[in-house]
Formats: sequence, structure tokens, C-alpha cells
Amino acid sequence: MPTPAKLLLRERLVLGADRFVDVVIWQVPAPLRGSLHRYKYRLAFVVNEVCVLRFDNEPGKGDHFHIGEREEFYQFVSLDQLAEDFWAAVGRWEVV
Repeated sequence: MPTPAKLLLRERLVLGADRFVDVVIWQVPAPLRGSLHRYKYRLAFVVNEVCVLRFDNEPGKGDHFHIGEREEFYQFVSLDQLAEDFWAAVGRWEVV
């Protein structure tokens, strides 16, 4: 029987009346196709019920991020670096 995925973090952080961050991180038994690590993650920044920024990975696509409709490759280094990069991107978005 394969080892099940383990939920490491699931939280929603309300940043204001119209915005929040949703974070979900799983440790998976083997890397997803396209990734070199054992994490499945989604970090999303939502404003006025629209996801304006998201870092995630999925089988076949690997690690990437979305800014609005644009999707780009993301170089995953560690969970700590992922969090740092995500919050930096949220900060840049908030300034615009």
C-alpha cells in the first residue's frame, strides 16, 4: 500500500475586507511529474474574489506561478524560499 500524502499546512489569512491568502501544502510520497521535490502546494492571493497571484505545481506542469492570466516557470528551492518568494510577489502586487 503506497504511503499517503501528508497535509503540512492549510490556512487562510485575511489581509483586508476584500483580500485574503490561501495556503495549502502537502508532502507527497514521490515528486509530481515535472517537479524534483516531494511537495504539492498552492499559495494564492485573492482580491475581490479573483485569484490575482498563485504559486503552485501540478503533474506535468511542474512548479510555476500565475500573475493574472500570465503563467511562468518557478524554480523551487525550498518551502521557506517558496514562502519568501510568494510574499515578496504579494508585496509587489499590493504596490501596483
